[in-house]
Amino acid sequence: MNTEIDEVTDNWFQAIEQFDWMNLLFFLFYVFLIFLIRMIILSVTKRMKQSDSKLLFQMDSLVRYILNWITTYGILLFMVFYFSNSAWMFREIVSVGKVKVTFFLLIIAILIISIANRSSNIMTKYLLPNIYQRYNLDRGLQFTFDKIFHYSVMVLAIFISLTTVGIDLSALTVFAGIIGVGIGFGLQNIASNFISGIILLFERPIKVGDRVIVNDVIGDVEKINMRATIIKTLDNEHIIVPNSYFLEEQVVNRSYSDPRLRLVIPIGVAYGSDVEMVRELLLKVAAQEEKDSDTVLVEPSPFVNFVGFGSSSLDFELFVWISNPDKVILIKSNLHFRIYKILHEHRIEIPFPQQDLHVRSIDKEVVDALKDH
Repeated sequence: MNTEIDEVTDNWFQAIEQFDWMNLLFFLFYVFLIFLIRMIILSVTKRMKQSDSKLLFQMDSLVRYILNWITTYGILLFMVFYFSNSAWMFREIVSVGKVKVTFFLLIIAILIISIANRSSNIMTKYLLPNIYQRYNLDRGLQFTFDKIFHYSVMVLAIFISLTTVGIDLSALTVFAGIIGVGIGFGLQNIASNFISGIILLFERPIKVGDRVIVNDVIGDVEKINMRATIIKTLDNEHIIVPNSYFLEEQVVNRSYSDPRLRLVIPIGVAYGSDVEMVRELLLKVAAQEEKDSDTVLVEPSPFVNFVGFGSSSLDFELFVWISNPDKVILIKSNLHFRIYKILHEHRIEIPFPQQDLHVRSIDKEVVDALKDH
């Protein structure tokens, strides 16, 4: 073992001694020129971007994206061709079985994986949305297809890169066994969340765009990543929830299957109020809100429930159905404004809890007797 290490060390020392440092300086100079040209082009497009033209703004984004692409892959390809005759490029770095991994093979593998990643992003950003629009797919299903497509492309790219390097995939069974032991001891939580994420993408108990309630916090599902789900709350805060939580705990999904939601507005009026008039006024409020809003539904129709006789009020509930759970707060606020206004106009009192204190007078003789004792 020590002999092999010494042999590899001697080979690398020889490679360093024989290295052509002048070639490296020329290469770095060419790379500097590439970045300089990139900076000049970006400065020109930045000035064009300051114009109010929407076309120039889009052109700047496109030029910036293309320049980043050309710069990254141009340097890698230029490096491969420039040092194609250098011995260090094909010198062994490490051995995997009978395969000798070199810098050249590593660069090719990185190129394959990187190009696959960029291509997948372009497909999911520019091509697939047109297909989704054609078939009227909802936002959650679009996200699921994007993730499945991206993961499939990346797995395929990794297999191709390993094959290109010359690594026999059957040799990876040893590493798979090591990973399995790691999962058994320390990676149970990560593996559970990863598998849960895959189940969420396919079974879709929640999906991107759904409004959910997690630990009494209301928010919208923004992303379902490999390990955790990102939820954006109504206060614009982001909650990172492990994927396994949605399979193990009780989660309220207001957008699941039927997005319609029933709002319950509690109202209390003073004793002695005309209860029939109260019902008519509350139904009138619901009808007015239905005319002014495209969210309140006519069917199921609004309903007034006489709950009972409270300690200081006659208790009612107004049931109103809405089509969009995202508008819960807005519709509730509108209904509260309307109810207060219409009850005030008709002089129907909205009571508040109060207590009556009764003081009983005591005879003077009793007071004197208490003093004597």
